[in-house]
Amino acid sequence: MLKQDLRTAILQLKERNQSIRAIARALDLDRDSVRAVLRAGTSEVPVLARKELAEDWHDEILAQFKACGGNLLRVHEEVVEQGAALSYQALTGYCRRHRIGTRPKVPSGEYHFQIGEEMQHDTSPHQVKLGGRVRLLQSASLTLCHSRMLFQQYYPTFDRFWCKVFLTEAFKFFGGTCSRCMIDNTHVVVSLGTGRDMIPAPEMEAFAERFGFVFRAHELGHANRSAHVERNFDYQEGNFLAGREFKDWADLNQRARAWCEKANGSFKRCIHAKPIDLFAQERTLLRPLPMWVPTVYRLEFRTVDSYGYVNVRCNRFSVPDTMVGRRVEIRESADLIEVFEGQALVATHANPLDARDQKFTIPEHRRPRGEGRPKAGPGPEEAELLKAEPRLAAYVVALKEHPPRRVSTSLRRLLTMVRDYPRQPLLRAVDTALAFGMFDLDRLDRMVLKNIDSDYFVLGEAVPLPFETKDPGGPSER
Repeated sequence: MLKQDLRTAILQLKERNQSIRAIARALDLDRDSVRAVLRAGTSEVPVLARKELAEDWHDEILAQFKACGGNLLRVHEEVVEQGAALSYQALTGYCRRHRIGTRPKVPSGEYHFQIGEEMQHDTSPHQVKLGGRVRLLQSASLTLCHSRMLFQQYYPTFDRFWCKVFLTEAFKFFGGTCSRCMIDNTHVVVSLGTGRDMIPAPEMEAFAERFGFVFRAHELGHANRSAHVERNFDYQEGNFLAGREFKDWADLNQRARAWCEKANGSFKRCIHAKPIDLFAQERTLLRPLPMWVPTVYRLEFRTVDSYGYVNVRCNRFSVPDTMVGRRVEIRESADLIEVFEGQALVATHANPLDARDQKFTIPEHRRPRGEGRPKAGPGPEEAELLKAEPRLAAYVVALKEHPPRRVSTSLRRLLTMVRDYPRQPLLRAVDTALAFGMFDLDRLDRMVLKNIDSDYFVLGEAVPLPFETKDPGGPSER
């Protein structure tokens, strides 16, 4: 079948009175083909009216397509069982040509953005050679739609915490934000809904409000709406990651940032300019950053275990061993693990992004070998008791060392005796008890009472009871 341009050339050469042999030689064709075009007298390519193999089964294909839920493999099996001599490729080709089960493609159109109007954010998994082995990492990217300025970073995973970390770094890189951030409908920002009805998570909505922009999601099936950021992922994989190996996370993200600066300074045919040149104008209309941009951190609470460690993300981090059993506050940022007790910072560790089931110990958190645990200070009962009567210090020390005994209960009872009994009889009884090694407070209590019964409990004259009253006249005689 000759193409239309060859048919037009044959007709034009015939109008110049060229012979069929000369036309065939000039166009490298056979003379029969030249004669056929001349007989047709037109340059239009004729349409071959040929019956398709599946045409007789059109109605049955439609019925089976509906019954099989759109599965063309099952449709082919059912039609073949009924006697159709069709291959699977012939069936699928017929369905494509007659638009059975397919939707006509609609041109995506073009999107034009004003200066500072929109930025697009998305993530994509990439194979990266990190630390000597290939790992699947999440690449996060943010693009300004007007100037096409690009910023990217890599993370082990991507949740709302890492999303806020990345966007904060991107906003600092650009020095401001656009009024709208376009995302897709599967993004971690989305709480529920799609497209115009998308509702962001409350923490992400508050994050966007701090920086003065709003999150928006494109409609389902309109992936081209965020084409500016999607196009950059292929660019990163084919340019930045190709043939590169990275030592660690710091090396990877530092080189990714340098690559973004280089890419932003290169000429782009789609915009006929360098992004950095267009950004010089767009930067003046970006929404400025807040006066103070706080560090993004994830807040958790832990109880220090009996070994002096706290567990964060399947890793254990040391704290001073004097804090065993205490409840602490953990602030996990992109680079640090910080441990607070109340408002005081008690420990700081580097955040190991790719570590798992490991233990990190700061030497200062552990005493040298052979150095015992520091002795605890006096408790509240002992402090109050010695404050009330310092001369009981020797007995208190001996009482604490005499097992088995609940020291706090004994000290509270001894404090009650100090408050209730005269001081001198109490001290005499305590000295006697200390000399003989008696620490039974019931016996001590009886000793104190024995010391004070004649001095402090003075009884008056005995009052006779009613049944003991005698008749002055003497006993009566019957």
